[in-house]
Amino acid sequence: MESNRLLMELERHRRLINRDIIDEAVPELTLSRLEPMLRMVAHARADYIAELVSLSDACQGSKPSTEQLTRLKAKRLAFEELVAAVNALENVVQRDYLTIGD
Repeated sequence: MESNRLLMELERHRRLINRDIIDEAVPELTLSRLEPMLRMVAHARADYIAELVSLSDACQGSKPSTEQLTRLKAKRLAFEELVAAVNALENVVQRDYLTIGD
């Protein structure tokens, strides 16, 4: 019983602290501010997939070179980093750590 109350207080403090810090650091979030982020992720996804298709066309079923794999990996890392950032933002919104505008 006592532990449940402590956990509830901990969550309340976590929410207040995160909201205070994140809300100060990040301007009010609106759909118009989110759209460029989503487009950026979509472009990174398209670049990654296009690189894979290009690699497949170039290799014709043979093993890709180290250079080709390095380019593909760079595209994947960019895509994954952007996805992780957008997921973190979504988490912030879900936890009410950020002011949401109209």
